[in-house]
Amino acid sequence: MITLKEALGLPKEELRQLRKDLAKRAEEKKELNAYIAMDESGEGVPIAIKDNIQVKDWEVTCASKILQGYVAPYDATVVERLRQSGLAPFGRTNMDEFAMGSSTETSFYGKTLNPKDPNRVPGGSSGGSAAVVAAGIAVAALGSDTGGSIRQPAAFCGIVGMKPTYGRVSRYGLAAYGSSLDQIGPMTQNVEDAAILYNIIAGYDHRDSTSASVEHTPITPDPDRKLTIGIVPNYIKDASPTVQKAYDKAIEALKSAGHEIVEVSLMDAKYDIAAYYITAMAEASTNLSRYDGVRYGYRAEATGLRQMYKRTRSEGFGEEVKRRILLGTFVLSSGYYDAYYIKAQKVRHLIKEEYEKVFQSVDLILSPVAPDVAFEFGSKKSPLEMYLSDVYTIGVNLAGLPALSLPVDESGGLPVGLQLIGKAFDEQTVFDGAMSLERAIRS
Repeated sequence: MITLKEALGLPKEELRQLRKDLAKRAEEKKELNAYIAMDESGEGVPIAIKDNIQVKDWEVTCASKILQGYVAPYDATVVERLRQSGLAPFGRTNMDEFAMGSSTETSFYGKTLNPKDPNRVPGGSSGGSAAVVAAGIAVAALGSDTGGSIRQPAAFCGIVGMKPTYGRVSRYGLAAYGSSLDQIGPMTQNVEDAAILYNIIAGYDHRDSTSASVEHTPITPDPDRKLTIGIVPNYIKDASPTVQKAYDKAIEALKSAGHEIVEVSLMDAKYDIAAYYITAMAEASTNLSRYDGVRYGYRAEATGLRQMYKRTRSEGFGEEVKRRILLGTFVLSSGYYDAYYIKAQKVRHLIKEEYEKVFQSVDLILSPVAPDVAFEFGSKKSPLEMYLSDVYTIGVNLAGLPALSLPVDESGGLPVGLQLIGKAFDEQTVFDGAMSLERAIRS
């Protein structure tokens, strides 16, 4: 499969042929159910777009029934920046409904299969974006990461997925799930392509009130830079033997590349889980209140306005989305706001402080992405089991840090991914370490 770096050097005629070839290949692999729709008409390097990012004149539905028929009237900032750099949207990728899930099983369009094993999930919520890159039916893709939704599917499908610092990439045109957590990021075949795509989409945007007015210097990864990398023994003990083996392999590869490895400790991840799900669900209940059947999307038949609201939301939202809305509404309700939401924000502050303390002595942290490799469809028997699969990724979102997932090993044909976590707005170091690890693993 041609890389993004190679595709950027192609003349227009060859790019048109590339789009046709990808569309043909995607049709041959339609059983993956990774694309919801495709668009061969664009001019430029074809980039797959998660179905929660606005692309003008495309139907954009967040993989939900409630947004069926909605056509985006404008381009998201990241899509504008793609077009300005000679790239173009190519297709809408499947996802968990409203980005709420870790397996792409909650989509209105049905589940996406993992290209490495069709009996296993591709991860979520950006499972479609991960699958199209892994299957060779996209040069690269954009996903969104609220609690690991870029990094976990990247790890499950064996590609590179990068979550930027909160505020580094504009959220203008991204359908909001958790407004203080969401970030758009690149999903690519290798670290170098991730850096290229990140450079294109990053930077301040006055239209996004959460965009950070911090100077963005384009990244050029330096794999020869020597770094101090922290490892977290109290985290890895909860991972599967497969992930532990990959972790040890990555540590040895980093040592052989000349990096210094030191042990660090982080708060028990159970606090991350509690603080994250209270925060994310509270924000989701607020953000999703706009879907009422009046302005756009699905509208249920009813005899009155109140009945229409109730039926539209009952019929339009899937079970997992309704569960999160109800939980979010509960923790924001009178009498429970202080007990749950305020307490979660205090814990979130402690998590952020703890990362800052660790980064006083290390440049990066090496961590698992998920407790195990991609799991089988239907194997998580309860919502709590599914939520716990995010245990290694959500702390990064709570603290607003950059992190990159890359494949470091394989077990029974299934990829094993690890992540490198960096300081806020220090994407340069994240890419330096990631390219060094990628090179060391491949050598």
